[in-house]
Amino acid sequence: MTNQTPGPALGAGPLVLVAEDDESAASAVTLMLARDGLSCVRAANGAEALELFAARRPDVVILDVMMPVLDGFQVCERIRQQDEAVPVLFLTAKGDMVDKRIGYSVGADDYLAKPFSGDELRLRVGALLRRARRASLTCAPNGAGAPCGEELAVGELSVNVHTGATCIAGKKVELTPNEARIMAMLASRPGDVFSKADLIREIWGPEYLESAIGISVYVRRIREKIEPDPSSPQYLKTVWRCGYRLGEKG
Repeated sequence: MTNQTPGPALGAGPLVLVAEDDESAASAVTLMLARDGLSCVRAANGAEALELFAARRPDVVILDVMMPVLDGFQVCERIRQQDEAVPVLFLTAKGDMVDKRIGYSVGADDYLAKPFSGDELRLRVGALLRRARRASLTCAPNGAGAPCGEELAVGELSVNVHTGATCIAGKKVELTPNEARIMAMLASRPGDVFSKADLIREIWGPEYLESAIGISVYVRRIREKIEPDPSSPQYLKTVWRCGYRLGEKG
């Protein structure tokens, strides 16, 4: 039977799925997030996490990397097959030899090393929720119901420069929160070249510059969603040894 905290009452705040095999650690996370009005459901292993995700559709997913049955990477990969947008935060024990490039490549949005403070956890989850809300704005053909704010239009591609909400021929493209942030940054200065370091510094923060965040992996995933031929991109282009650009200078 799935081990979980009580579900939220109708009309309660955002729901967080906590996949953590250590019951005391999961309880601590639940108590920390409850201070911000968040409700949590707990899975004790990877298989239970997938069951709960399908049944409850949480607003944020927190995954321990090392779990029984399925590890966090496997769970994240399967979640991304169902939902590209839900924010995913990995927890990893300090000292664990974890290749973060794997996590980012399967769709992780952030990492947090144990032990961590309640304030740090709450700040990170709060930031993920805000990004997800901004990225959830939809667009429709001919601008009807389009997100507020300035948009960049390149051929059939349109990108909201504030939220990163992206459409192809009026149809919404399902992006993860970090993919949307990359698109927003590129669209904010059409034709300008952004290096990998530029993107990491502005989106994740300068403290992540020495991390294993794979910008090229994010770019590949975005191209698979927006390009007619990802191997020959016409929207999100690579500038050899410099970085990436979206559109042309006006």
